[in-house]
Amino acid sequence: MADGETTHLGARHALAERCRATTEARWFAVAVFALILTNAAILGVETYVGVVHRWHGELKLVEHGFLALFTLEILLRIGAHADRPRDFFRDPWNLFDLAVVLCAFLPVVRENATVLRLLRLARVLRAARFLPQLRIVLVAVGRSLPGTVSFLFVGALLLYVYAMVGWVFFADDDPEHFGSIGRAILTLFLLMTLDGLGDAVRAGLAISRWSIVYYASYVLLASFVLVNVLIGVVITSLDEARDMEKDEADAHDPATPADDPEHQLRERISAARRALDELEESLQSFSTPHPREAETTGPRVSGHT
Repeated sequence: MADGETTHLGARHALAERCRATTEARWFAVAVFALILTNAAILGVETYVGVVHRWHGELKLVEHGFLALFTLEILLRIGAHADRPRDFFRDPWNLFDLAVVLCAFLPVVRENATVLRLLRLARVLRAARFLPQLRIVLVAVGRSLPGTVSFLFVGALLLYVYAMVGWVFFADDDPEHFGSIGRAILTLFLLMTLDGLGDAVRAGLAISRWSIVYYASYVLLASFVLVNVLIGVVITSLDEARDMEKDEADAHDPATPADDPEHQLRERISAARRALDELEESLQSFSTPHPREAETTGPRVSGHT
C-alpha cells in the first residue's frame, strides 16, 4: 500500500516537473501571448459583415482551433501543479483562465452568440498575465474598488444636495436645467467635468449675482477635491499592487547569497576566523627559534656548563 502511494506521488511529481518545464519556458509565454493577440485580431476581423459571410466556415474552424489551444494551455498549467493542486487555485489568474476556458464548453454559452463573443473578448484580458505593468494596473484597479465606492457615495451625496439647492433657487427661472431633481443632477454631473461651465455661470448670473457662490463652491468640491481624492486612492492602490508584485517576484526568485544578510554574516565570521588563524601562525613563527639559532645556542650552553 505504501509502495503504491509512493509510486503515485512520484508519478505526480514527475508529471508536474515536465509540465512546469514547459509552462515556465520563455517560448511558452511568447507563444500564448501571440495566440491571445491573434485571437483579438480575429475578433476584430469578425466585425466586418462581408468577411464573416465569405469566410464563415473558416472562421468557425479557427475559433475551434483557438479553443483547443487554450484548453491545452490550461491543462498544462494544471499539470504543472499536479504535486500541489491547491496552489493552482490560490492564483487568481489561474482561476480566471480556467473560468474563461470552461465557460466556452457550456451549452448555454455556446448557443448564445452575444455571450460567446464577450467570452472570447475576455481572452484578450489574459494578455495582462504576460505584461507585468498591465497586471499591476489591473490589480491596482481591483484594490481601489473599496475606496472608489466610498468616493462614489460621497460624490452622490454632494451631487444630490447641490441638485436640491439648485432646484430650489433656479427651477422657476431655468427649468431646462433645474426643472426637476433629475435635470438638476444631470446638469451638475456634466458640470463636474467642467463641460459648459461658462454657459451655466452666465445663466446663473442673469438670475442672481449670488449664483457664482453656488457654482464656484460646487466646482471646487466636485471637480478638484473629490477628483484629487480619487486620484490619491488609485495611486495608493497602485503602490500597493507594485509592492505585491515585487513580493511575489522575490518569492519566486529568492535573494542571491550575496544579497542574503545571513550569508554576509557567515562570510564575515569566516574572514575573522581566517585572520585569527593567520595571526596565530605569525605569533608561533616569532616564538619558535630559527634552526641555526638553536644550533649555536646549544654548544654555548653546554660549553659554559
